[in-house]
Amino acid sequence: MHLTPKAQSLRDPLKSALAAIGQLVDPPNTPIAQICATLRITMADYPAALLTTVLQARLAETAPGIDLVIQPWQGGRLARAALIDGTTDMALSVFPGDDPDICRTEILHEHYVIALRTGHPAINGFDIARWLEWPHIVVSGKGEARSPLDLQFAERGLSRRVGMVVPAFGMVPELLRQSDRIAMLPSRVAEAAPGLVMLPPPIPVAGFTLHLAWHRRRAGDRALRHVAALLAAQSIDAAAC
Repeated sequence: MHLTPKAQSLRDPLKSALAAIGQLVDPPNTPIAQICATLRITMADYPAALLTTVLQARLAETAPGIDLVIQPWQGGRLARAALIDGTTDMALSVFPGDDPDICRTEILHEHYVIALRTGHPAINGFDIARWLEWPHIVVSGKGEARSPLDLQFAERGLSRRVGMVVPAFGMVPELLRQSDRIAMLPSRVAEAAPGLVMLPPPIPVAGFTLHLAWHRRRAGDRALRHVAALLAAQSIDAAAC
């Protein structure tokens, strides 16, 4: 079944109206500790592992009626689409540039490192040639083997072999420890994994800023804003590590 153009045009106004009704159900004078709500948050396993344990504890102290559903991340474009169509309430992702439909706040800035097992034969004299001598592990929520890094290689007339694509960062450390594969990982992922050596990329590789985002129609949602504030406060601690 497909929506008519008229029905499609009414989707966003209807969602905004429902959000306003939600504010009537939980009026501004209701203590946050008494609000009952369920929030769906789209995020990859990396920020989930970094942030959700402390978030759970702080919610138990401040707003025990707020429940969380962590939804899998499949890229920034799909995360934005889920915020727009209302299938998720918040998203932790990279949201570059201003967006008239999306509110966002910076959670942390991350840089990449090359991760490989202790004793890997590529460590001594590591350079771009030795980096490309071994198969790589790529993390992709959509199962894509190519990334912007491959464009950088192509500009230099180079290419790499992607030996494995996995959907989650948490899978990578053990795969590296048990093989001669190499991965480029966010620094906090590599730092938390014992038995790995971290090296700087032999070519300039841009880092990324992770944002917490929600649709503007949810700007008055007190449960959402409370969770956003807890995550933002936690990010200050995480970014300092």
